[in-house]
Amino acid sequence: MTDVARRAANSASSPIEESLLVAVERSPLRRRPFDHIYMEQVVDPTSFSQLISALPERHHFHELSHRDAMRADGSSTRLRMYLYPELLWRLPPAQRRIWMPVARALRSKALEGAFRRKFHTALEQRFGKRVDQIELDPVPVLLRDQPGYRIGIHADASLKAITVQFYLPRDSSQRDLGTIFHDGDSGDSAERTTRMPFLPATGYAFPVALTKSWHSTAETSVSDGERVSMMVTYYVAEGLGARLRSIVNRAGLLLGVHPRL
Repeated sequence: MTDVARRAANSASSPIEESLLVAVERSPLRRRPFDHIYMEQVVDPTSFSQLISALPERHHFHELSHRDAMRADGSSTRLRMYLYPELLWRLPPAQRRIWMPVARALRSKALEGAFRRKFHTALEQRFGKRVDQIELDPVPVLLRDQPGYRIGIHADASLKAITVQFYLPRDSSQRDLGTIFHDGDSGDSAERTTRMPFLPATGYAFPVALTKSWHSTAETSVSDGERVSMMVTYYVAEGLGARLRSIVNRAGLLLGVHPRL
């Protein structure tokens, strides 16, 4: 463990936060096809088993109305549940005890700081200021992707600064279902790819580069089964408008109003 990781782990408020911090810190920065990290052993086997066994029932999730996720009948192949404390109180006590520490870890300043340090060069180049001056708002979600889910090549919306996804498959049988990184969005460059292995207790993260961080997910089949993961997206929170949007979106969740992104 590096000195930075040791200091972060010692200041962590929970074992799962400590584990996530160490996973980020020890993961080398990869430059191709764009800046990113691939994380392994993001949680210990016991904690991972608890997460899988405590997966909330489907009625706690809502359908994401994204065009790439929609079926011909108007239903969605991506089910999403926001991991905010006020929403987790709806879960049964046993599930709530598992997911509350996860929700806190995903929104912790320590984890955000680890990603800021890892991606400081790309973030400072994009925003034109020191990385510690960039205002971010972490939004954690739990995802259950159904057969037929796909998303085309895209670089992520300008509202996003850092994209993070942690994979939660039960075993290695879904290895080939991971996110695909592309050298470009069309032509030969789009065909040059790097796939993130969809393996238990792994994940990836990258700083959003509006003309470079091209990625996609290939369409899944019935034989692939359900694709479970959790994400934390660090949205740009620069200015009053962005902060108000975050407050309104979070308040709307209590009323069943779900953002499209």
